[in-house]
Amino acid sequence: MALVSGPGRAGGFPSEELHTLKHVAYIKNLDSRKNELEYWLTEHLRLNGVYWGLTALYILGHPDALSREETIDFVLSCQKENGGFGAAPGHDAHMLYTVSAVQILVTIDAVDELEKRGQGGKEKVGSFIASLQNKDDGSFMGDEWGETDTRFLYGAFNALSLLGLMDMVDVSKAVTYVQSCENFDGAYGISPGAESHAGQVFTCIGALSIAGRLDLVNKDRLGAWLSERQIEKGGFNGRPEKLPDSCYTWWVGSSLAMIDRLQWIDGKKLAGFVLQCQDPEAGGFADRPGNMVDVYHTQFGLAGLSLLGFEGLQEVDPVYCMPKSVITRCFAR
Repeated sequence: MALVSGPGRAGGFPSEELHTLKHVAYIKNLDSRKNELEYWLTEHLRLNGVYWGLTALYILGHPDALSREETIDFVLSCQKENGGFGAAPGHDAHMLYTVSAVQILVTIDAVDELEKRGQGGKEKVGSFIASLQNKDDGSFMGDEWGETDTRFLYGAFNALSLLGLMDMVDVSKAVTYVQSCENFDGAYGISPGAESHAGQVFTCIGALSIAGRLDLVNKDRLGAWLSERQIEKGGFNGRPEKLPDSCYTWWVGSSLAMIDRLQWIDGKKLAGFVLQCQDPEAGGFADRPGNMVDVYHTQFGLAGLSLLGFEGLQEVDPVYCMPKSVITRCFAR
């Protein structure tokens, strides 16, 4: 059942509507701004941006707004000899960009293109990801330079499970590592002993969900910490005493959904906050009302609204942050 109804309906937000077509146009125009400095300053986010924009379009119900062939061409142009993907052509391979590449290819049903175009197939991508697992503790590095982060562990589980290659890594050792990142408050940090953070909670709970080990989570204690992220104005923050941010609608909301505690927060107030972050003229979402929009907050704001059951949006999977229909198709094979 939807926690939130659309504008003009009982219990909805008559004063705030979702400007769907404006958001679609905003995303479609992102790659046409090559004469702007900001476009080049964000090259390190290019492949991530394609994932954010594509997923947002699917959630908005406009999956064909971007060219499938051009999308495939760009994604494959970012692959390196080691099987991983960089942020853009010429950039070094990294776990985060590799995960985005896999998510994009799975979403548009194009994983087979890795084989057809002679780029080593999905196994080569899996080998790159598996090579980044630390054998001693099960954690994952982002790249060859050795930085570890639970984001990378979750990313590895996300991509490998989508490719059907989870047997390439030591899942049980990685699960033990995730457990070591749990704090006394029930939440999780970037590494053992690190501060609890909503973004890291998502990565740890998402990894445990993919591994089928949510039984290890103290759901009530974690649910209490997550629900306390909602401030009076309705939005979520990522840590105590911080400002709300529309992207945490996803990071907090999805974590609550995975542990079946989403009903512990006020969905109507949360959706109202997110809707106020829209630019009703140019499209897109910002982190907070009145700020500049970007594709990152557009994606995660929309994904958060989808979690809440906002009318007119396609259902998103809380574990993968991809359309639920895509995940169903992927695992049906």
